[in-house]
Amino acid sequence: MNILMMSNTYTPLAGGLERSIKSFAVAYRKRGHRVLLIAPAFDHMPRRELGVLRVASIPRIGGSAFSARLPIPGLLSHVSNIFQPDIIHAHHPFLMGDTALRIASLRQVPLVFTHHVLFEQYTRCLLPLRTNVAQKFVIDLATEFANLCDQVFAPSQSVADLLQKRGVTAPVDVVPTGVDLARFRGGNCARLRKAAGIPADAFVVGHLGRLAPEKNLRFLATAVVSFLREEPRGWFVVGGQGPGEAMIQKVCQKAGVDGRLRMLGELQGHWLADAYHLMDVFVFASQSETQGLVLVEAMSAGVPVVAVDAPGVRDVVIDGYNGRLLPRENTQQFAAALHGISSLTAGERDAMHRNVSSTAKQLSMTLCAERALKIFATLSNGSRKMRIKDARRWARVKRSLHTEMLILKKTVHATRVLIEEACAHA
Repeated sequence: MNILMMSNTYTPLAGGLERSIKSFAVAYRKRGHRVLLIAPAFDHMPRRELGVLRVASIPRIGGSAFSARLPIPGLLSHVSNIFQPDIIHAHHPFLMGDTALRIASLRQVPLVFTHHVLFEQYTRCLLPLRTNVAQKFVIDLATEFANLCDQVFAPSQSVADLLQKRGVTAPVDVVPTGVDLARFRGGNCARLRKAAGIPADAFVVGHLGRLAPEKNLRFLATAVVSFLREEPRGWFVVGGQGPGEAMIQKVCQKAGVDGRLRMLGELQGHWLADAYHLMDVFVFASQSETQGLVLVEAMSAGVPVVAVDAPGVRDVVIDGYNGRLLPRENTQQFAAALHGISSLTAGERDAMHRNVSSTAKQLSMTLCAERALKIFATLSNGSRKMRIKDARRWARVKRSLHTEMLILKKTVHATRVLIEEACAHA
């Protein structure tokens, strides 16, 4: 199959969405499929990329990670004519998502949408409106877009349930982002432990990811600091970059435990696997995830997780089986959960490691890619049987006009809800 992906973000951004796109593209190509990704141009992006077409864009709208494609008439239609996609896969419900909808309609091929992000968690970056008004707007925008697609992928069952509650009537299947198990099983913790100056007998609490406000890092840092105060063997290792770096350092410094904090920065290559293998437990408190890819990566390295319950998280972390899943934010309970993990007997620790490995196997990239490709094949075969063999200009014009009306209807509906919410809270 020829699979055309379209996204508002990609490398050099290093979030879960960007890693998901890249991982699936690699897995599809390994199985003999052609993949083309269309994404905006960013500063410091790689000079040479396999199967990636960068388009001129207005970067980082409102300070967010999203970019708006500049309108270049006919460019993407020309590209799609050359590539001849069998499936078009949108990774956002607006900007590039609308373009994906147009191309899918003109070419009469199935459109798939992965709902990677709970966009309501990012409204402070995207829209200069009251939080509740902006959240309602983006929820409705994403829901309306999903209902214009042939298939929706949810990264977890809890997100699939949420989408259906919000009114998504298009078919929804759970297709998580899988993990390359071999990559994370081979870390060398001794190498990183020596480089970071961490004692051999230390109990290492770790976290990796974008250090952004929506990741609930202040609570996480406060809870870990509470544990470090009571556990002299405890160390805190953090990998990633973002505005939360300074805050984490400040919280640790104020508590007097900054000497046992190591900020590793952005990790690439073998250093990422090394970091997971350095940890005795991985900690997570984000409420904005649809899956939490780092949780699966940690478990692929044999590391149990302590996390706060949230959509996506509860699909991976099973309380008492592969870590601890706390029902709500509570600093003392979180610290107590870390004490519980640190005091496991050798037998209890081995049992939890077996459970962790079992969870990771169920979320391997092999299984997840095959699940997605099976759905793609079904959609593509159905599309071929039902495709109208009419290449006349007027037929194409009618399809184009119909698509523009659908996009307009989607936007008008969400805007009407926004106005109603704004008036109600005026």
